[in-house]
Amino acid sequence: MRIEDYGLVGDLETAALVSRDGNIDWLCLPRFDSASCFAALVGDDRHGRWSLFPDCEIRGRARRYRPGTLVLESEIETTDGAVRVIDFMPRRADGPPRLMRIVEGIRGRVPMRMRLVISPDYGSVAPSVDPAPDGIRVTAGPDTFRLATVVPLRVDDGAVEAGFTATEGLRARFTLCWHSSFEEAPPVEDADSALARTEQWWRQWSGRCVYSGPYREEVLTSLIVLKAMTSATTGGMVAAPTTSVPEDLGGERNWDYRYCWLRDSALALEALLDAGYTDEALAFRDYLTRVGTGDPTQIQIMYGIGGQRRLTEFELDHLPGYENSRPVRVGNAASEQFQLDVYGEVIDMAFTGVEILGRIDPRLWPRWRAVIEHVETIWHKPDDGIWETRGPRRHFTHSKVMAWVVFDRAVRIAERHGLPAPLERWAAVRDEIHRQVCDLGFDPERNTFTQYYGSTELDASVLTIPLVGFLPGTDPRVGGTIDAVTRELGRDGFVSRYSTAQTDDGLPGGEGQFLACSFWLVSALAMNGHTDQARALFERLTALSNDLGLLAEEYDVARGRLVGNFPQAFSHLTLIGAAYAIAHADEQHHDNPM
Repeated sequence: MRIEDYGLVGDLETAALVSRDGNIDWLCLPRFDSASCFAALVGDDRHGRWSLFPDCEIRGRARRYRPGTLVLESEIETTDGAVRVIDFMPRRADGPPRLMRIVEGIRGRVPMRMRLVISPDYGSVAPSVDPAPDGIRVTAGPDTFRLATVVPLRVDDGAVEAGFTATEGLRARFTLCWHSSFEEAPPVEDADSALARTEQWWRQWSGRCVYSGPYREEVLTSLIVLKAMTSATTGGMVAAPTTSVPEDLGGERNWDYRYCWLRDSALALEALLDAGYTDEALAFRDYLTRVGTGDPTQIQIMYGIGGQRRLTEFELDHLPGYENSRPVRVGNAASEQFQLDVYGEVIDMAFTGVEILGRIDPRLWPRWRAVIEHVETIWHKPDDGIWETRGPRRHFTHSKVMAWVVFDRAVRIAERHGLPAPLERWAAVRDEIHRQVCDLGFDPERNTFTQYYGSTELDASVLTIPLVGFLPGTDPRVGGTIDAVTRELGRDGFVSRYSTAQTDDGLPGGEGQFLACSFWLVSALAMNGHTDQARALFERLTALSNDLGLLAEEYDVARGRLVGNFPQAFSHLTLIGAAYAIAHADEQHHDNPM
């Protein structure tokens, strides 16, 4: 199954991938970073899958999200009639995680089949399967799963199966719950009432979006995706709900993205803030306060969704991988890297929040100041860079630009709110970094910023230079960088992060075109006065999304396929930023016509 054939449903604590043909191939319970119970995405049917499909010839399929929600609705035309399948996960409140599937007959009499294979701990455990008063109970160690339905069930070699007929006006309901095996089974909520509650909540949330510029539908879809990957309990946001969907099909660039990168989360929350969603930003601020400890030297680039620090990376040798892309990894060794730019994204999000809210909690300023003063001691050191390359540390240009952001925003926050701070010293550091980047990170012969000091290699991350205000969008050096990155890192108009042939990233193989970098190019073009080019590229990029508006991490131009973990927060947050950049350029053109 191609990655673009999947849809996403979730309950703001975890998420499932639903294929176009009715298979749920990925789900981790009870949290995003828990072990999976469905892992067919990176394995096969034996490793966990929930199938629901017509048992007759299929003539056509169509699916959509109900407007403004994460409720997935699929309509299937068959030789015997038509049927609708509704997949969703209701918000938990005080209840257990639940994945619900409703089959509704539209026309005729459609024979249906249901097959459920629960394989806990990434498909490595054969659970016990026992009858329950309202269905089936599946248990393995600490985990119990219960399938509740009035449809008669049977068990065949560990798989739970059912056959039934969908007729016009009748609905068959299936509810899969999880709870700790040592606890009493929780009550099962009626699926129809849960559906109404879930749909109402999502529509109310979507209705708070204040963005009214171009491409509003694409922006709202992306906002919903970002919200779906944000924990309602902790405030943290995962980079993606999956692990080891490959960047290079058949290769080993396969990573676990079910964790909270401070960079990605800060950028995503900045996008949510701009669209009017302040509660999420405040929740992430509290998450940062908890994970940051009292010592800024111990801040990591990523954490578990609950704030865990140990994300030890290991491989699951029993799984064949997505399209035989091995290894399948759990954990992420990049959590131990030093990435200087993270401090810039976090302080920039704090600055945006302060600007929008018009105030700062004075209790937080001493913590922020400690972080800023820590960056004073480390900004001159080489780091591992934004892309988590497993090669040597460098003085990456983008990292230094984001160190400049730390001091630029710190000075502005302190000045505007009268906070105690060594303003002259911070301003001097800011100016020193700026001079250094322009002297050492810029190649005057090619008129472009480069990947790291003294290099000739390019890196698409330098496209953010105008986005963060380091230089004006109309600066000739920005224009030259846009041209160079497009020429040397572009393929069919889309942009790679860097050249894997030139950059020592410690890994074999290549990768696709990185969608977030291409959206950065859209923003840079808009700020550089090339709004028509920006709009054309934006529309080409959004055309790569699947029929539900979802994007992966990368696009493989040669194969014409989305690749990488899915859906990807970084792709969706930069889509939002690009739409805002185009809207701002349109406003400037309206205010200052030629």
